[in-house]
Amino acid sequence: MRYILAIIIVWLTVVSPFGKVTAQRYQPKQGHLEIIQDDRVNELLEKHIVLNRAHQTLDGYRVQIFFDAGNYSRTNAYRVRDEFLSISPDSTVAVHISFKEPYYRVRAGDFRTRMDAEGFLKLIKPNFPNAFLIRDQINLPKID
Repeated sequence: MRYILAIIIVWLTVVSPFGKVTAQRYQPKQGHLEIIQDDRVNELLEKHIVLNRAHQTLDGYRVQIFFDAGNYSRTNAYRVRDEFLSISPDSTVAVHISFKEPYYRVRAGDFRTRMDAEGFLKLIKPNFPNAFLIRDQINLPKID
């Protein structure tokens, strides 16, 4: 009984017209496409482009090498920045000084991945033992 069933299945797929597979070739036709949309859609797109040009940051990592509050914190922040720039292992690393009450902060780098930031932290740790990683809004990389 099994053999008869197998023979019938083979005959249906190979010999009979039911088993033949044919394909039709698709040929696109030339036509006309008209898009009807509200004018406000274009206005929104233009506003979106302007806002994105003004806000050119993304999530990333920086290495914070200094933070302090007090009478001479601003002076100390600029002194640490100058010290970092003089002994920096990579001269292309950007240094950012920011003030958020009551602290002045000095952060280095614009790293997209945590692994890049950790590698840089290991390089500067001997000179800045209190340095640590921080998630921050970083500047977009320059496109040449």
